[in-house]
Amino acid sequence: MYGETSKGSVKALRESFAEKLAAAGTEAKTVGDELFDLAAVFDGNRALSRALTDPAYPAETKVKLVSTILQGKATPLTVEIAEGLAAKRWSKPSDIADATEDLAIDALLSAADARNACSTVSIELSELASALLNLPVVRQRLSDAHAKPEVRVKFLKNLLKGQALDPVTMDLAEHATRDLRNRRFLSTINWLIDVVATHRNRSMVTVTSAIPLKDEQFQKIKKVYAKKLGRQVFVNSVVDPRVLGGMRIQVGSEVTDNTVAAQLQNLKRAVA
Repeated sequence: MYGETSKGSVKALRESFAEKLAAAGTEAKTVGDELFDLAAVFDGNRALSRALTDPAYPAETKVKLVSTILQGKATPLTVEIAEGLAAKRWSKPSDIADATEDLAIDALLSAADARNACSTVSIELSELASALLNLPVVRQRLSDAHAKPEVRVKFLKNLLKGQALDPVTMDLAEHATRDLRNRRFLSTINWLIDVVATHRNRSMVTVTSAIPLKDEQFQKIKKVYAKKLGRQVFVNSVVDPRVLGGMRIQVGSEVTDNTVAAQLQNLKRAVA
């Protein structure tokens, strides 16, 4: 979680580069990939992160350091974003890596926007999360911090072989397993689903049911919550047979659980 100083820095950077990333079109994908690599460098080099976030060093010194590191290794826009990161003030050293990751995702979603593909990315990430719900062994392998990153990525690629996923979806999924960043793979995918929804200026309504939603159910939920929240919403449908029946609907931290599993649990507590 960002400190107050970092919150302001991240907000300013994302707002200032939004237009440039949009103007980059599909080329923003390269920027996103390069920023993911830079975030990994920050994660793996604490001394560098400390140097770039130390308020005792002048901003121009930190900007020059980043420019030297990336010289000839990244596109001009990536270098410009990295210089922007170095020039800002941060609450703690790890925040610069988190901010770099956030900007990498912004870049990838801008590339998807250029192809009108953000909806596809949302759907594919949701389908991936749903498919992994009942595959604990697969989830464990994708989150195994003891395995080399390239081994986890290779496993993911083999797992998704034959599926024509959007390139941005693949980049995000690969990042989730390659750069664990003290997270579980599925947790990162679920977080990315929320990030994509926010990017599309929509609210995420996650509906968990034992069987896939019928189209009329999907549309009704979308309409009801759009009216309730006063804005457009994106419905993330998750299939989990363990709920037995009914639905669990979550919007942010608000959860309405009308599943059979929840009712049985309440009954057990009542008679205990």
